[in-house]
Amino acid sequence: MAGVERTMFDDGETAENSDGVAEFYSAVGKLIKHFRERAGITQKELAKLTGYSEDQIGAMERGVRTARIEFLTKVDPIINAGGALRVIADDVMKAKVRVSERHPAYSKAFTSEEHRAIEIHNYDTMVIPGLLQTEAYIRALYEMRRPILSPEQIDEWVAARLARQEILTRWPLPVVTWVIDESVLRRPLGGWNVHKEQLQHLLKVGQMRGPELQVMPLDRMSHAGMSGSFALLTPPGRPQIGYAAAQHVNRLITDPAEVRNMAARYSSIRAQALGLRESLALIEAIPGER
Repeated sequence: MAGVERTMFDDGETAENSDGVAEFYSAVGKLIKHFRERAGITQKELAKLTGYSEDQIGAMERGVRTARIEFLTKVDPIINAGGALRVIADDVMKAKVRVSERHPAYSKAFTSEEHRAIEIHNYDTMVIPGLLQTEAYIRALYEMRRPILSPEQIDEWVAARLARQEILTRWPLPVVTWVIDESVLRRPLGGWNVHKEQLQHLLKVGQMRGPELQVMPLDRMSHAGMSGSFALLTPPGRPQIGYAAAQHVNRLITDPAEVRNMAARYSSIRAQALGLRESLALIEAIPGER
């Protein structure tokens, strides 16, 4: 039987569930901040003691980034929390599962498949891929949406997208590749400070063992990706599926023939793109060209 193509329409991106997850993260963040300040430790000092960045510490204390179990376990004795953070670690993990459901209805099917996938391949022509976005870049994207989103909605969606990025921290790591159009790398969404931080993050990910990041340069005279952005996911034990989105009309594609065509197109795009080393060199050079 042929696969079924599902088309999902975005109704303005209203989150379906208001189950208190954002409030829970906020409470966890307040606990971390309370114990840290009571211990007389600054965010900068805690960052050095835990190996996390100062920005990550601040984001967790504000409740917009989810604290990992490893962090809660490690930080508990450092800030003299008396086991309070360790005992809620399991609840935080359960909340991470629930937070994935806070994505807009149109993307829930995709994020669910992405979370389970053993292979993830993305070609993007408009923005940095979601798994690679910094917190500031994510927030900038949501703040520029029209019609405008409420601050509470933005906070929830920032937390949800950051939670998706746990995919890149688990083991075994799925096979992950990205091809990003050079125009995306030259579009300073959120301002140059946000953009520079985003480019630096791409360089960091590009140097990881496993994920592969390539750039499709602007000077190519033959380009297989002119139809727009798309993704390919391989669920465990199931055939590869495709995903495409444009103007809030989103398609999760399971028809074997269409998915094969998308996979062939992606192979051509990767062949036409810069190699890994050349791609990182281009990314590194962009801030200096300003």
